[in-house]
This record gives sequence, structure tokens and C-alpha cells, in this order.
Amino acid sequence: MTKVLIVEDQALVRGAIAALIQLEEGLEVVGQAEDGLQALKMIEELQPDLVLSDIEMPNMTGLELAEKLRQQFPKIRVAIMTTFSRAGYIRRAIEAGVGGFILKEAPSETLLAAISQIMQGKTVIDPELALSALGDSDPLSDKERKALRLAGEGLKTSEIAEKLFLSEGTVRNYLSEAIAKLNASNRIDAARIAKQKGWL
Repeated sequence: MTKVLIVEDQALVRGAIAALIQLEEGLEVVGQAEDGLQALKMIEELQPDLVLSDIEMPNMTGLELAEKLRQQFPKIRVAIMTTFSRAGYIRRAIEAGVGGFILKEAPSETLLAAISQIMQGKTVIDPELALSALGDSDPLSDKERKALRLAGEGLKTSEIAEKLFLSEGTVRNYLSEAIAKLNASNRIDAARIAKQKGWL
């Protein structure tokens, strides 16, 4: 029996995916989390074999969760679900050791087949998506990415500094570096560009 933890911030979508997986023989949904932070807290207790996670979620994204799992629970397989086929997402997912990248609009049989292949140790990523991912590399550092994401949400420098436990000067440096790397006119423009590329 493959134990699955579903991580998705939209309750209706989460419930629908859980119901679908629960119908499949050999799969058991052991838990549901609304973001990466909640999932991390549940993993120790639930010991899932597979984490099926959305990408864009508050507090901790699916890609950040995948990176943490690779460090802390390397045996747990991870599959990412998303409505976005952004190259930057796929590249980061591959680098984080994600076993599969599934588009949410794919039919349910595709999701179930992907889970089966991922549990056999295969990587399931649409070939076209994988190719597009190789052509566009993310220039942002992890800290620049975090600062830029918060700036894109409309937070002031002081609020970003507080959330990331950094000084305001350090945050300003990260944001100006990110703006320069993306040839953006300001922090909001930089956040928009990075989001479009799938780097946030």
C-alpha cells in the first residue's frame, strides 16, 4: 500500500484529489495539508511514501517543500501538481529531485499512472516541458527569491526584513540585486518577471 500525503491550499481541489486517489487500489491518502509548512509538521508522524504537492501555496511553496524533503526525508518521493507549465518551475523541481511534474488539467488516469511510475523510481515529466526547462536558467539566489516574492505581495522593506530575520539594508541589497539581474525597473516589475518565468 502506497501512503500519499496531499498538499494543496485550495480545500475543494485537495478533497477532489484525495477522493480520486482513495478510489485507486494500492493507494491510501494518509493526510492532507494546506501548505508546505503544515505538510512538514505532518510528515514525521504520517511517514508517507509519496507527497503530492501543488506549487503555489502560502507560507511554503511546493518547490521549497521538495527541497526540504530531499534534505530531511530523502526516501520520500515527491510529485508536483500545477496549472503552470513554466520552465523555471520544472528546472527547480528537477534540481530538487522531484519524481514527477503533473499538470492539473491532465486526465485523472494520467495522474494515477504518474504516481505508479514515480513509485517505481521513474521520473515523469512531459518531454516538451523538460526541454523548455533546460533553456532558461534562474539567476536569482534563494534569499533574493524570498525577498522578491514578499515584495511582489506588496510588503514594505521593513516587513520583509522582519519576516526573513534580516536587516533592512540586507533586504534592500537582495532586492536591488534581483532588479539588476532581471533588468527590471523596480521590485514589483522584477517580481512580475520572475513569476512569469516560474522562478518565484
